[in-house]
Amino acid sequence: MTLQTSRKTEQTRPEKEHKGAGHRKRLRERFFTGGLSGFHDYEVIELLLSLNTPRKDCKQTAKDLLKTFKSFQAVLEADVQDLCRVPGVGTANCLGIRLVKSVADRYLAAKIQDRDVVNNLDDLKDYLHHTIGFKGKEHFAAVFLDAKNRVLASEILFSGSLTSSSVYPREVIVRALQHQAAAVIFAHNHPSGDVSPSSHDLDITRKLLFALGFVGITVHEHLIIGSQGVFSFAAQGLIDQYQKDFEKKQ
Repeated sequence: MTLQTSRKTEQTRPEKEHKGAGHRKRLRERFFTGGLSGFHDYEVIELLLSLNTPRKDCKQTAKDLLKTFKSFQAVLEADVQDLCRVPGVGTANCLGIRLVKSVADRYLAAKIQDRDVVNNLDDLKDYLHHTIGFKGKEHFAAVFLDAKNRVLASEILFSGSLTSSSVYPREVIVRALQHQAAAVIFAHNHPSGDVSPSSHDLDITRKLLFALGFVGITVHEHLIIGSQGVFSFAAQGLIDQYQKDFEKKQ
């Protein structure tokens, strides 16, 4: 056999399948057949890892990610640096995890864009749950609306421990005016999961309603998002109460 023939034989020899290739194939077939119904959280993560891990079994790595971050949502929220601290995860194969979270963010944002969300809060709640509901620290968001209550933009304005002294009404007013907003809906998350408002939450909401009221911008709602549900300031009558207090001072 000549050297050229030997090389040709090596090149045409089929590559040996990696351990777990059959399992990965079955996972993908299950997904194409029935979506994610019946999948364990670690199996979903395994699929995401496998998108950019061509020759390695990802099952144990997926389980390690869940063990490290404690929940499926926390894995999706984790940044690249934290994901890469888990053995078996690198900047390449965490692409699927980061990509699916970003795609979902964009999809849910598109569902609320240019829509009247005051009279239909369900899509807005879904969007807020996904974007801030499971973050490990508090995030304060504003959804800016036009005169017909259609979404102009949404932004996370403040992050960290939220108190009446860490949310600045002047900055909120500046952003609202920049977006030419006629109204605003506020939302923030409680990492503990308990959505009961604190005294700081009540104080912040009242101050913001008054501050925006002085420049002719309406506050329709403040939602507290957590794993245990949603607290609505409007549904509890607090927005109406603060609005009446503001009008008495005019």
